[in-house]
Amino acid sequence: MTKKQKNVLYRILIAAVWVVALYFAPVTGYLRFVCYLIPYLVIGYDILRKAALGIIHGQVFDENFLMAVATLGAMLLGLYQVSQGQEGDFAEGVAVMLFYQIGELFQAVAVGKSRKNIAALMDIRPDYANIEGENGSLEQVDPDEVEVGSVIVVRPGEKIPIDGVVAEGSSTLNTSALTGESVPREIREGEAVLSGCVNLSGLLKIRTTREFGESTVSKILDLVENSSMKKARTENFITKFARYYTPAVCFGALALAVVPSVAGLLSGNPGAWSTWVIRALTFLVISCPCALVISIPLSFFGGIGGASTCGILVKGSNYLEALAQTKYVVFDKTGTLTKGVFQVTKIQPQEGSPEKLLEYAACAESYSTHPISKSLREAYGRDIAPERAAEVEEIAGCGVTALVDGVRVAAGNDKLMRRLGLSFCEDTEPGTVIHVALDGRYAGYLLISDVEKEQSGEAIRALKASGVKKTVMLTGDSRRAAACVAERLGLDEVKSELLPEDKVAAVEELLAVKGSREKLAFVGDGINDAPVLSRADIGVAMGALGSDAAIEAADIVLMDDNPLKLAVAMRISRKCLRIVYENIVFALGVKAVCLILGALGIAGMWLAIFADVGVMVLAVLNAIRCLKVEK
Repeated sequence: MTKKQKNVLYRILIAAVWVVALYFAPVTGYLRFVCYLIPYLVIGYDILRKAALGIIHGQVFDENFLMAVATLGAMLLGLYQVSQGQEGDFAEGVAVMLFYQIGELFQAVAVGKSRKNIAALMDIRPDYANIEGENGSLEQVDPDEVEVGSVIVVRPGEKIPIDGVVAEGSSTLNTSALTGESVPREIREGEAVLSGCVNLSGLLKIRTTREFGESTVSKILDLVENSSMKKARTENFITKFARYYTPAVCFGALALAVVPSVAGLLSGNPGAWSTWVIRALTFLVISCPCALVISIPLSFFGGIGGASTCGILVKGSNYLEALAQTKYVVFDKTGTLTKGVFQVTKIQPQEGSPEKLLEYAACAESYSTHPISKSLREAYGRDIAPERAAEVEEIAGCGVTALVDGVRVAAGNDKLMRRLGLSFCEDTEPGTVIHVALDGRYAGYLLISDVEKEQSGEAIRALKASGVKKTVMLTGDSRRAAACVAERLGLDEVKSELLPEDKVAAVEELLAVKGSREKLAFVGDGINDAPVLSRADIGVAMGALGSDAAIEAADIVLMDDNPLKLAVAMRISRKCLRIVYENIVFALGVKAVCLILGALGIAGMWLAIFADVGVMVLAVLNAIRCLKVEK
């Protein structure tokens, strides 16, 4: 517990012991009132202060106001009884405040536990970076002070503070804080590393590629810290509900205190003011909406925290709520459902040697970052001098053209060949075909094969089992390669040979046919997926190594390359929504029954305490279940 929470606990214990002692003490009259007033102020002074500040600032109708009015009314009613020569009943007023503070403390500890769990997961922000001095000694500096291109040293057991590339050394990294996976990752010279990973074994020298504020660790922390800013529709409903509900019950309690008594006087009967005032005060205590106001945000907070432990970052509770209503899931292919690890499996020149055809294709693609381009360069296996390729033009969704050693080279798909007006050969084997033209003449093709991820088929089956009506794959790849992947994975629909704008149009078509309460999610990882991620109801970025543009545009980020995590996220969201609705029905149901009983005089102040504090505690306990996720 925090220092503040411990202080509240001490006050609760002091007040409780004092009340128990007074119960057996032979104290009567006004002295009894003074003796009960002491524990009342000890336990409730902060509630009275908040209520007074709320009135001063024009925010009158909240739970603090309800508690203050109800308990002060009970204390003053006891004082009135003393003035009439009766034994004043002050215990109920103190007890209401006491149990309310117990409930508040319980809620604060529960929220603190939720925050602690997320903080433990997100304890990836490094405090320093090691810079090597001229004499070989290491100097610890603030990560914000490290410039791009600097070389930092990460010793075994330390966190990588900034994204970069390994300049020297090899090691094993613990990536669990980013991906939720416990399997270590081997890393060696030349490979990219992300901030937030823990170096487990060897000494690493890393050349930074980003500033600290733009590194993965900073972006993740920013996503989690700002997730509470985007409220779900259910949360907004509860906020609006409480805004109208609280003044309504306050005026209802006032009417309950006055109207029956006035009606009795007008009919010639006693007013019975004390009876109806007690009922009105009981009504106020019962009506306090704490259970809803506290448990609903806590449920969403717990759901976001539970997802974070699985390596799923949700940017707001509104997206968590929308995910539970998802009925259409649209996937990109390369890097999302497939590994994006391409290999050249066939070279078919029209004339000349296969090696020369591969060389021209690799040189033309030397500036591209696409996985297919990388596979061509790896198949070529030699360093390509930058000056060999000039006038490089990348044509989105088609391929590239370049001047290689004075030869005009065009390398790309069927669309590029048609664009150039060339006839070409078609291959019947599954895979991606890269056609090559030299100086305006068709020169042959290369066949490149991609492999589906092991979890892709299971992910599609899990999504269908969870109620998704339609799974669709959109890709710029050839019709033949796309159809093979879709058939093996069990997708409902596939659209191939698409440009980035074609993907947006395809998503627009699906959005037009889906139901008003149904949501569409798009899952992608490439920079060309950013427009579609923004257009879908829910954009899901795949992989911590996905492009910055995709991660910025997405609403949910899966921190590893496992598409099965989407089904896990949907399970978390539906569990969270189920708990939210359970709390709403339970809290409103119990309060409705108790309000009626209180107005009729059947329920006393002790039942009012259960209706307020008891319901709140039970709702909070139920909300905490959102933190537990079965992986």
